[in-house]
Amino acid sequence: MYVLDAGHGGEDGGALSSTGDKESDINLGITLRLDALLRLLGKETVLTRDTDVSIYTDGADTLRQKKVSDLRNRVALVNAIPNAVLISIHQNSLPGVPSVHGAQAFYNTVEPGATLAQSVQAALNQSINTGEKSEKQIDKTIYLMKNATCPAVLVECGFLSNADEAARLQTPEHQKKLAAAIAAGILNEREVP
Repeated sequence: MYVLDAGHGGEDGGALSSTGDKESDINLGITLRLDALLRLLGKETVLTRDTDVSIYTDGADTLRQKKVSDLRNRVALVNAIPNAVLISIHQNSLPGVPSVHGAQAFYNTVEPGATLAQSVQAALNQSINTGEKSEKQIDKTIYLMKNATCPAVLVECGFLSNADEAARLQTPEHQKKLAAAIAAGILNEREVP
């Protein structure tokens, strides 16, 4: 079962492009397209969100409390699903170096996360990136990836700090292309059901 996570949402818009476009909206667009593709191909999916919401628990008042509650609820959702494989969609930003661009896959330590990320990265390099990027193990401070008990891949689909890439990430065509590349990477990884 693939758990598709559109990162951020609701009050937490994530990173912003120079024109004010929210990461959470782009994440949702790509995730919904990925969900449609995987379901069309006969794969079972669950979405952590399908609208612009945060999934925090009632009683969380401040933005910080809502973010913490949202992440805990995402982890609980993922960990409650037997045989889950988490695919979390995000956008990157590096305002100090606006020339940096490209999509990259990160994985947690649960197998076959590394081989799944390798397969997704190969598909991204073939159809999205103009230069080769390598999959990498995610930093241990990323709460969702650290606490997921299933194989997990976080895909940074591009850099909102790069004006050209940020503009492409807004378009349905590019979002479809990203979803297709991620789906191809998932389907090419033989160890994942």
